[in-house]
This record gives sequence, structure tokens and C-alpha cells, in this order.
Amino acid sequence: MLNKKYGNKLYELMIKNNIDAMMIGPSVDLEFLTGFNPCVCERFQAFFILSNGECFHISPQIYLEEAEKNLDSRTEIFMWKDSDIFLDAIRVANQKYHLNGKTIAINNAIRGIDLLDIKEILNAKFINGHDILENLRVIKDEGEIKKLKDAAKIADEVMGETIDYISPGITEGDIKKKIKELFMQKEVEGLAFESIVASGPNTSKPHYNKDLRTIEEKDIIILDMGCKYKGYCSDISRTVFVGGITDEEKKVYDIILKANEAGEKMAKQGVIAEDVDKASRDIIQNEGYGQYFLNRTGHGIGISVHEAPYIRTGNKQILEKGMAFSVEPGIYMQNKFGMRIEDIVVIGADGPEVINHFTKEIIVIK
Repeated sequence: MLNKKYGNKLYELMIKNNIDAMMIGPSVDLEFLTGFNPCVCERFQAFFILSNGECFHISPQIYLEEAEKNLDSRTEIFMWKDSDIFLDAIRVANQKYHLNGKTIAINNAIRGIDLLDIKEILNAKFINGHDILENLRVIKDEGEIKKLKDAAKIADEVMGETIDYISPGITEGDIKKKIKELFMQKEVEGLAFESIVASGPNTSKPHYNKDLRTIEEKDIIILDMGCKYKGYCSDISRTVFVGGITDEEKKVYDIILKANEAGEKMAKQGVIAEDVDKASRDIIQNEGYGQYFLNRTGHGIGISVHEAPYIRTGNKQILEKGMAFSVEPGIYMQNKFGMRIEDIVVIGADGPEVINHFTKEIIVIK
């Protein structure tokens, strides 16, 4: 069933941007608009929304039952079998909906190789529709913010329980397994993303994704985790220390904490997104570590763990009440160490509301 509120908003945006149709592959975009998010495989499938209010869906036969059950009965479904090619279904749909010569926006779930094939049989102008679809859900209502807060509370709890579990001799992989186990005990829908557990020299890699190293005395550990609860994501990062902390490590941690707090304080209605980034970045830059701040300061969060607004240099988007995003400055020094502190902030009527409450004081695991 097409979400009427956001469907109508999308039609308005399509007309404003001279877009005749949206082609949306299985994704959070599709789930947000219709509640339907089928399994992704190599078979082409896409939901088409036309600016005149009509909709149709291209479905492989193996997903037809699910499409019929989940999509509005007014949505025409063009099915194709494994013995056919999906372009045949596109041809039949085009005969009825006359897409030749139209402007069609696509989302980021449409594969490039499929689009190249479609362009061979459909004489249309294809454009990037990603930003329009993301900004459709960039303002969260009270119900959505409540779900974000609930998800954040669970992440806070799991962060504490994970830190209690850590000791020298276990591996990064042991900790990742424990994080998943702890989240599943909270009856969440799943992890929002694969947890990051980076220890020792691995902490200089912001999105380190291995898990083999054994935790040692005097290690630094970055923990980055989140869950999906009632359809909404959480995301929190903390940096902890095993057995002690050096003067240099404390200095760097304090700088990152100040940068985190400066970014969060700046997160208000009417502020430009890049100014939040600048507030955090200036702290680190002025302390002489600017070259080691490798990432944007933050990303939006909602039904997807990464979505608009993006808190980065160059983003002139004006922050509005109901936007939610991370503030996660970090310093990453190759062949040395890295640190990150991350919270989720919601733009409120009276200023920023940080919805993660797990301590940011230095934690030394004895």
C-alpha cells in the first residue's frame, strides 16, 4: 500500500523537478513508500511511480506472490519468468504507460548493468533520483523520533554490557559476536550494520571490518554498533582503553570529545549542515590534528542507518526541526592509533537533543 502522505509529497516533488516517473528497486526507499521490500537477487525488479499518480511493478515470477500481497491492488504487476528476460516485461509496460521520451529518475538500488540494458529498448532520459527520495523522509515526525530514541536506548545498554565483557585475551571477533548476542536478547529486528570492533593499530582505520586480533593490555578499542528496532536504526561509537591510558591518548581523546560536543551544540534549526561539520572540524584543526580527521562529521539516520542530511563540508542544506543525524568526529593516525566518539542528535524546537546517553567519560578497562 502506497503511503498516501509521502506518496503525495513525492508527486509534488516529481512535478516540481519535471520528472515523469520514478523507478525504485528493492530498498529502504521502496519500503518507506509502500511497506514492501522484497529479497534482493540478480533478477530485476522495480516499482514505478508516475507523476500522474499511476503505479506499476516489474516482478520476477518467484516474487509475484509477495508483490501481490504487499502492493496496492491498483498497482499493475508485470511478471517475468526465469525462462524469459526482464526486458520483455519492460516492453509490455511501456506499451501501456508510454515511457519513451519521458524523464525517469532512479534510486540507488537499480543496478548499472540493468539500466544499460533498459536504455537499449527504452528511449527515455534517466536521472539520479536518490536525493529526492532521501529528502522525502528527512523530517521525522514525533512517532519516528520516539522509535529512534527507543533504538538509541537499546544501543546505549548494549554498549555498556559490551564494555563489561571486554578483557585481554579475547578477540575482536569474540566482541562482535557478543554485541550481536546482546542486541538479539533485546528483541530487536537485527543489527543496523555490521558492528565495528577495532583494537590497537586497527583503530586508525575508520571502517575497519576484520575481527581476528586478540585484545592486549594497553590497547585502545573503538566500538561502533547499532540495531534496528520497530523499523528505525541506532548508531553509537565509543572509544575505550584497556589497562591504562597514556598522556598522548588522553590529550587526543579530550580533543575529540570537545569536537563532538561542539558539533552537537551547533545542531540547531536554521543552521547549515556544513556548519555543524565545521564546528567539530575547527576544534581538531586548531589542535593540529586536522589531517587525521578523515571522515565527514555525520550522517542522517532513520529507517536507513545512513541517509540525509549529511553533515559534511559543502552541504548547504538548512537543518530543520525533526532531522536526526550522527555527530562523530574522529582522529585516525596511521601506524599509531585512532579514536571516535559518536552520538545521534535530533533537531528540536528548542535546540539539539542528544538521544544517546551512554557516558563519554574516559573508560579504562582494568
